Amino acid sequence: MPDSFATHILDITTGRTETVTDLTADCERFLTDAAHGRDGLLNVFVPHATAGIAVLETGAGSDDDLLATLQTLLPADDRWRHRHGTPGHGRDHVLPALVPPHATLPVIGGRLELGTWQSVCLVDTNRDNANRHVRLSFLG
Repeated sequence: MPDSFATHILDITTGRTETVTDLTADCERFLTDAAHGRDGLLNVFVPHATAGIAVLETGAGSDDDLLATLQTLLPADDRWRHRHGTPGHGRDHVLPALVPPHATLPVIGGRLELGTWQSVCLVDTNRDNANRHVRLSFLG
């Protein structure tokens, strides 16, 4: 079964603002090359202590609502014990407890099985690190 596992790393630049970056098209391109029409699982993992992976609707305001909610739950102020970087950076290290650094999603017939309005997104509130890596792994 040499083709049962494939992996690829995406290099993403998120910029210096809090962002929700839609990775769905990248995931689909990867599966075209990796899944070859097979059923399996796609794991999306961000190996950073200050970013997460979310499955949500984008483009209709939900991505902005998520960032606003995170700002409410995790304010960028001086309350955090973790104090290097920009003011409030400690909140970024708490983010993965609420938006986990991974998602495992079903792949059916080589295609990502998402709901009509669902997208796979990188959530990054860390303004100090604009360069992110996201590992895509297919097991099928």
